[in-house]
Amino acid sequence: MEYNLIEERMQKAIEYLEEELAAIRAGRANPAILNKVMVDYYGAATPLNQVGSISVPEARQILITPWDKSLLGPINKAIQIAELGVNPINDGNSIRLTFPELNEERRKQISKEVRSIGEDSKVSIRNIRRDAIDMAKSKQKANELTEDELEVAEEKIQKITDKYISKIDTLISTKEKEVMEV
Repeated sequence: MEYNLIEERMQKAIEYLEEELAAIRAGRANPAILNKVMVDYYGAATPLNQVGSISVPEARQILITPWDKSLLGPINKAIQIAELGVNPINDGNSIRLTFPELNEERRKQISKEVRSIGEDSKVSIRNIRRDAIDMAKSKQKANELTEDELEVAEEKIQKITDKYISKIDTLISTKEKEVMEV
């Protein structure tokens, strides 16, 4: 069995989850929320972090300073199109994003979204497990594995699965605490 391949696929699912969670706003400013914002840079869709510097001068504020001042308009437009829930403030040199405090209801709603994303990740991990066990069973049918080897393989695949499900639970609970923190 190629256990490294199974772990590699599960690790990719974890990395995807981390990217998704980073994009969720949790009361304080997080530059990762801008990762999916694409700016029209002379006709080409370019990631925002490639056309300017992004900093966090205060806990609830992000400052975007473009390297080319002519990009202020396109950056402003790209942020509005991305529907981040904040209005960009253009001061002629940079763009400020000020994030409002989250109310209790919104925090609970975000927390539900976080759990839902976590559940989707668990499903993808379980799908990888199912594929790996199916592959082991087909090898056993082709007489490449004995019954005992199949049982050992299934146990090892389950241990790998449990490890990654545990990682997901940890990531989700950490993000939920961050969201619920006032």
